[in-house]
Amino acid sequence: MNAIRHIVFDIGKVLIHYDPELPFSRLIPDEEERRFFFEYVCTHEWNLEQDRGRTWPEAEAALIALYPDYAEHIRAFRRYWHEMVPHAYDDTVAIFEDLIEAGYDVTMLTNFAADTFLEARKRFPFLDRARGVTVSGEIRLIKPDPAIYAYHTEAFGLDRKATLFIDDTAGNVKGARAIGWQAVQFVDSETLRKDLLALGIEI
Repeated sequence: MNAIRHIVFDIGKVLIHYDPELPFSRLIPDEEERRFFFEYVCTHEWNLEQDRGRTWPEAEAALIALYPDYAEHIRAFRRYWHEMVPHAYDDTVAIFEDLIEAGYDVTMLTNFAADTFLEARKRFPFLDRARGVTVSGEIRLIKPDPAIYAYHTEAFGLDRKATLFIDDTAGNVKGARAIGWQAVQFVDSETLRKDLLALGIEI
């Protein structure tokens, strides 16, 4: 196994907490109705299209046409997005920054809408410490499409065999391995430290 030189971080649920339930537990107090809303209206798949580059006005219009009674709640998804990302994971951020200080080439690869990523960057300055980032909403590709990993590889001049990817989603980890990166699934910061150590990365 090649020695790791490049380390690529996912952002949501790895470096920054993300939970749409946070504002909607207030906006839709009834648990059953809220479950319906996330399963059939503002679904994960619907939100993923914004990560792929669809604009929020386009996304809202398409969904309101199908669910007019939920118009205000559909618009609220973007309006209250800031409440869905209340804090960073300080322990993981410490690992992220320690790796940079130790001289590893740290970049980020994220499924993120372009506009909300700009907000996140203002709120979480540590995101600017990495050498760079590939944002799915800016290039209209999303993980685990092999094309987004290939794009990131070329954009940042990575040696695939010497690249480690850290992501919370099993499918995204599998996608990274499929193009020749090494990859680990993020569970928590303690497990990540153990995974890094097993790969010969001491910080």
